[in-house]
Amino acid sequence: MLRFLTAGESHGQALVVIIEGLPAGLPIGIEEIQEELARRRLGFGRGPRMRIERDEVTILAGVRFAKTLGSPVAIEIKNSEWQKWEKEMSPFPGVSANPLTKPRPGHADLAGMQKYGFDDARNVLERASARETAARVVAGCLAKALCKQLDIRIISHVVALGDVSSVRDALPVPDDLEKIDSSPVRCLNKAEEAKMVALIKKVAKAGDSLGGVAEILAWGVPVGLGSYVHWDRKLDGLLAKALMSIPAIKAVEIGEGIEVATLTGSVAHDAIYIDTETLAYRRRSAKAGGIEGGVSNGEVIVARVYMKPLATLSKPVLETVDTATGATTVSFKERTDVTAVPAMGVVAEAMTALVLAGEIVRKFGGDSLTETLHNWDNWRKAVH
Repeated sequence: MLRFLTAGESHGQALVVIIEGLPAGLPIGIEEIQEELARRRLGFGRGPRMRIERDEVTILAGVRFAKTLGSPVAIEIKNSEWQKWEKEMSPFPGVSANPLTKPRPGHADLAGMQKYGFDDARNVLERASARETAARVVAGCLAKALCKQLDIRIISHVVALGDVSSVRDALPVPDDLEKIDSSPVRCLNKAEEAKMVALIKKVAKAGDSLGGVAEILAWGVPVGLGSYVHWDRKLDGLLAKALMSIPAIKAVEIGEGIEVATLTGSVAHDAIYIDTETLAYRRRSAKAGGIEGGVSNGEVIVARVYMKPLATLSKPVLETVDTATGATTVSFKERTDVTAVPAMGVVAEAMTALVLAGEIVRKFGGDSLTETLHNWDNWRKAVH
């Protein structure tokens, strides 16, 4: 079983991720991890923190000579600003010089304060912060490394930002990723890219924020990941859970899930045919998003992830209550982005990779990468 755990606060000393269940012998490069973290910082409309973060990564355990040992892998991401926050975030006895008592609507602040009995929202926001997703991206990088061994490639692109939607003629392929990442909003449609950038500038001037939609595509996923035999083993259910866990995500769509709800059954499903060259079963469309009955069907997996506008505004106007006095006020301000949708796609790639890698481990097993690939090769020859 593949699983991972993250620890750390937004302005704490470091984030730490532990990932367990990877086979021994999987190549892991620190450069690839740093590149993935750099991709998470992409996107026009990101805040000032993205310009100062350098994500200093240290592999603490589970890797020797750039290959996994089969034991848990532990990786640390240091906070380059720790000296500025050392007093406020100290683990030693003390009190905050500036407690936050004006919780932001739409954030975990107030519910977290009530749940854990805090009188300072910083005890909540430091962990609820999207900064934690940096650790997920690291875990996802390792999961991508395993997926890559099976020729599975995962990419994302922005299909909507605010009320600007991008129309595509065909699904992007893995070779399009460099072009996607070169876009300031990670959008392939140049005309819509310009509209998105203009909208971000307009909203930034007003001190507001924007949500949007990223599409995640997993190419090369074999038939048979996931299962229909139990509710908690369905691949689409696992993906939906993982993607919904990303901060500020309010909806997940698999394939054309929203559209097919409006169609009749005779046109809502993907016709099956046999490819005359490979003799493999194929689908003529992608309405199911590559998953039928909770099982991957060999087609590209397609998911869309819907992100709400961020709850922290550079010009706070949202009504709230000061928990210290009971007075009506507006929410406090932290450093924020106008939009994080382009970066969210990178995080969604990581979560998708973790789900797929977990199902690879479950189905093909193997204590070593050699054994896993042997089992995978036997399955590929047997399935038809």
